[in-house]
Amino acid sequence: MRYLRMIFVAVLAIALVTVSLANRQVVQVSLLPGQFASYVGHSWSAGMPLFLVIILALLAGMILGVIWEWLREAHLRQESARRASALNRLEHEVGGLRITHAAPRDEVLAILDAPRPAGNAALAKGAATQALPPALR
Repeated sequence: MRYLRMIFVAVLAIALVTVSLANRQVVQVSLLPGQFASYVGHSWSAGMPLFLVIILALLAGMILGVIWEWLREAHLRQESARRASALNRLEHEVGGLRITHAAPRDEVLAILDAPRPAGNAALAKGAATQALPPALR
């Protein structure tokens, strides 16, 4: 993947150099149309090579596209941030429940964890077998 990126950058650089060498003539770039400039009193214009005009126009278009997409997707970023905060809040609540409700709630585990009554071991064994359902005796 790295080599493909380097090849792409090299081809792009060669293309830009070729366009630059083919368009070296100086052109006059004006900010305002000629008739409107006479009303303002000053004509904002500059002479620059044509390749520079082309490259600056491409850069301006890319910058405007990035700004446009950033503004267009602002509601998605806001929704994502809202959901992330809700998820953090819920994870915090669940973490607290795990700590406070860590005791087993299963009835079988509660019976096994209960202390054995003091007395005859055979009596306790007989009581335990009577507590079992008939299929497990």
